[in-house]
Amino acid sequence: MRRREHNSGHGGAWKVAYADFVTAMMALFLLLWLTAQDKKIKEAVERAFRNPFSAVNKESTGIIPSQNPSQQSKQKGNMESVSAVEMQMLRKITEDLAKMLEQSQELEQSVQISLTPDGVRINIFDHSEKPVFEPGTDRFTTYGGWVFSTLAWEISRYKTFHIELEGHTETRSGTDAENLNKWDLSTERANAARRMLIQSGVESAQVFKVSGFADTQPMPGVAPTVESNRRVTVLLKVENPDQPADNGSPNPP
Repeated sequence: MRRREHNSGHGGAWKVAYADFVTAMMALFLLLWLTAQDKKIKEAVERAFRNPFSAVNKESTGIIPSQNPSQQSKQKGNMESVSAVEMQMLRKITEDLAKMLEQSQELEQSVQISLTPDGVRINIFDHSEKPVFEPGTDRFTTYGGWVFSTLAWEISRYKTFHIELEGHTETRSGTDAENLNKWDLSTERANAARRMLIQSGVESAQVFKVSGFADTQPMPGVAPTVESNRRVTVLLKVENPDQPADNGSPNPP
């Protein structure tokens, strides 16, 4: 009788041992996974454990690295003014756009996304082998129209963002007339992108700025003459309470 009581008192010990075994196996699998990752992911995981509320990587405040770390430090105050809800929204659309790119090799070749202190920055490159615009014009190629309409479908799901559009070109040697045309071309392409986004579902009231920068703002770390500088940038920004209210001026035609 005593022996039976003794067994019943310790019959659950195997459950504890099994739980310890499962925990150890999970830890082993996690360790094996970490050792198989590259250096950036290992550093990100280490920082996450040290400070769960810090950025995922050194160059960015989000899941996708920014190509300009100095820009982050300059505009750190902008990101600090963003509320937790707005930050979550920024991360969500960045993740959604990243998943969309992963599902399309063609989009991956032409679109780059980064989460910056300004918001979500989307660069659409006009590569020679996969042109978004017809050469020297603001007319979309069939491919370019598809790229912008696809992005518009995703962006249109988020109605609270302010949208800014920037046109950029690469530096080319040429006459004064050709160099002057770079300003017109970059502005016209940014405005063409605005029209395509609105036509494809984005609300016109969300667009707050359309600008052309010619070749004055090359991509960070890229020579001004490289064609990667030929791009349209779509910047999605959360509404900043310190930002002056819209003066009611109409959007460009």
